Amino acid sequence: MPEALLTYESLGLLVVSAVIGVVIGLTGMGGGALMTPALILVGIPPTAAVANDLVVNAVNKVIGAGVHWRHGKPNLRIAFWLVLGSVPTAYLGAWLVHAVGADDVQGLLKKAIGATLIVASSAYFLRAFFEMAGRIRTGDDPNPPVKPLITLLVGVVGGLMVGITSVGSGTVIMMCIMLLYPTLAALRLVGTDLVQAVPLVIAAAIGHVMVTGVDWDLLVPLLVGGAVGTFFGSKFAGRVPQGLIRRGITIVLAVTASAMLGASPALIGGIALVLLTAGPLVWRVLVRRYSVHLDAPAPAPAAPQPAAPHPGESATGLRASLPDSR
Repeated sequence: MPEALLTYESLGLLVVSAVIGVVIGLTGMGGGALMTPALILVGIPPTAAVANDLVVNAVNKVIGAGVHWRHGKPNLRIAFWLVLGSVPTAYLGAWLVHAVGADDVQGLLKKAIGATLIVASSAYFLRAFFEMAGRIRTGDDPNPPVKPLITLLVGVVGGLMVGITSVGSGTVIMMCIMLLYPTLAALRLVGTDLVQAVPLVIAAAIGHVMVTGVDWDLLVPLLVGGAVGTFFGSKFAGRVPQGLIRRGITIVLAVTASAMLGASPALIGGIALVLLTAGPLVWRVLVRRYSVHLDAPAPAPAAPQPAAPHPGESATGLRASLPDSR
């Protein structure tokens, strides 16, 4: 379908998806939290935006989970309980939106996305804070004791959230995993989140495709642009401060949430201004108070080592020949 990429609308979608793909490649986060509201803001109906973004997200999750299956060593017991709860509710999400029978299904879904974006923005902030405070990096337990019931509940709620809005499969659920299992090794944390997200997003995508269908003119640019952007973003992931990017995403999501919830342009501008001006100041205070890098003691200077004695000269004779420095 090359003709799907040759229209002005498709070129615009390519640019949007490529930019978001770069952010995803840089941080490993983003997905539906960025793509779905971006599509809505450029004029795509919310139901179509959610359905097509879930299909794209499913493809990306499969690729990412394949990499982490080999290298990330996910905790399959935690993933099992999450999947057990999330897959049924994710599949039912699309049906639930239309079963409500509201006159304005698009408006209802838009507000649901806005509310979920507030949760996602809070999750981004918490992850940035915990990384700064050393909570994520301190975990080194590959197999912490599993909490089946509460993990199942997280899956149920997270699956419903993703099934309705496409937002939260990585951002929100990863935060819940981290809070439930703070000793879980960081690499296993990411791998576990990706593995549980694959069946979750696929189930949500199937539900939305059955209800809404797929728009190939929308889906193809999203797949191509997102893949290209993610590839280049991953190339620069080690050179860009991810904490700074995630704090920026937090602000973007909060402002976008206000737009999804129907705030006036003046209020949206005021929220953006407050977050851009006060946000860095608040973050600086938190860094001074909680950063593990500031609390870590400076390494002690290495003690000077005496020079090696010349051949034929004993170490005692060398010390005796040194002048008294007292």
